[in-house]
Amino acid sequence: MSGDRGVSANLPEDTPNITTSGGDPIEPLQALADRVVDLVVAHPSGDDHTVEANARVTRTRHGLTRFANSFIHQHVGEDTVTVAVTVAVDGRSAGASTTAVDDGSLTALVDRTLTSAARQPVDPFWPGATPVEAATFAGNADPATADADPSTRAAGVKAFVDAGSDLRAAGFLDSEVAWSAFASTAGQRIAGATTRATIDGIHQTATSAGTAHQTSVRIGELDAGAVGERAADLGRRSAEFVDVEPGSFEVVLGPEAVATIVTFLSAYGFNAKAHLEGASFAHPGEAQFDPGITLIEDPTDPRAIALPFDAEGSPRQRYDLVRDGVTTSLAHDRRTSVRAETSTTGNAVPGGEGFGAIPMNPMLVPGTTSPVEMIRSVERGLLVTQFHYCRILDPKTQAVTGLTRNGTFLIEKGKVVGAVGNLRFTQSFLAALEPGNVLAIGNDDRHASGEFGPGMIICPSLHLNAWNFTGGAKG
Repeated sequence: MSGDRGVSANLPEDTPNITTSGGDPIEPLQALADRVVDLVVAHPSGDDHTVEANARVTRTRHGLTRFANSFIHQHVGEDTVTVAVTVAVDGRSAGASTTAVDDGSLTALVDRTLTSAARQPVDPFWPGATPVEAATFAGNADPATADADPSTRAAGVKAFVDAGSDLRAAGFLDSEVAWSAFASTAGQRIAGATTRATIDGIHQTATSAGTAHQTSVRIGELDAGAVGERAADLGRRSAEFVDVEPGSFEVVLGPEAVATIVTFLSAYGFNAKAHLEGASFAHPGEAQFDPGITLIEDPTDPRAIALPFDAEGSPRQRYDLVRDGVTTSLAHDRRTSVRAETSTTGNAVPGGEGFGAIPMNPMLVPGTTSPVEMIRSVERGLLVTQFHYCRILDPKTQAVTGLTRNGTFLIEKGKVVGAVGNLRFTQSFLAALEPGNVLAIGNDDRHASGEFGPGMIICPSLHLNAWNFTGGAKG
């Protein structure tokens, strides 16, 4: 394996007040957040007006190693500090951000944001600057992942590629650390860090591809060789395939396919803003899911890739979204909590004023059935490893259309008998998990890549009684 071009990095080494090596990376970020708040308080526009502010400073160091045709073709490194501020002048709010962190740039950021806020209409849902509240957990950050270099990632890529030496491999292995600090005019000061590492790739034959994925807080926990073996096995078994007529099939869905379901339910359904506006399926207190389904939001889990606070500086927390099939809670930020007369759940996301709060660490509680046992119980059905290009058709019913990808197989009399071509589906994700349609829940829960990227969903395989396939890959 060759093609290692080294590292291309964008490191702010000459940026004032930022530690790029050695020392505590959090301290200068907290100092910057405090500085932004001080600039807001001291700004002349505050004379005879009520001025409030939230400031968030995040440093993200990301290393990415890409490979294609079984060769590494790119190492990329980026180390960026972003300052975001939200202000309100007499209840008129505005927000802005910058990656320039010298004092002059911060002063200009505050000036233009306050000027913009003064020109806005009164924001009826402005919740005020974030009040003082302590974090409920410290966050998961692994020093080895934060310091991972291209050679470490390249070793993982080699293990993935070598697992299918007769095939063509492509994908990426990346590592990331995020340090973040927050301050508000109401006195909130909170900080934390989190890390993530991911291996995601395919092994290709002339006619097929198999995919596999692993994500962890700790790069040392990635077993890139095992991930490569799984992708190679799927690729080889998919090399010759047959087409099946569309229709309703019993299915065994792998974790990646299940992660897509959880992503759509979380973003469009458990989103309190969507619920308040009548666009969500969720009815707290009702048994909307099979009794076997328990879905929790848990940034405190040791596996979770999560900062201890959200975009508004509110502490994040563990809570149930669904318990034994009953919808129990919604994801709130401080804006929706004002509207619903409740408390934030710590799920504000950057730019979420328009979209709403999203559970960022949903975990589908595993069952006791292995995927092998699921397959053995199927008389005739499909094994689906991954969904692709999914689009919401109706948020209230969770009707979604999409495709299968990189490994779809026919099951007959408890055995996988061969690969089938990719299929299009149109399916209500809510109906897919309704009472009676969930036949078994897997014991293989792990980080799985859904539609919004790696490091968000932890889920197992699912065995479902019916899934509606409407056509082939072309329609």
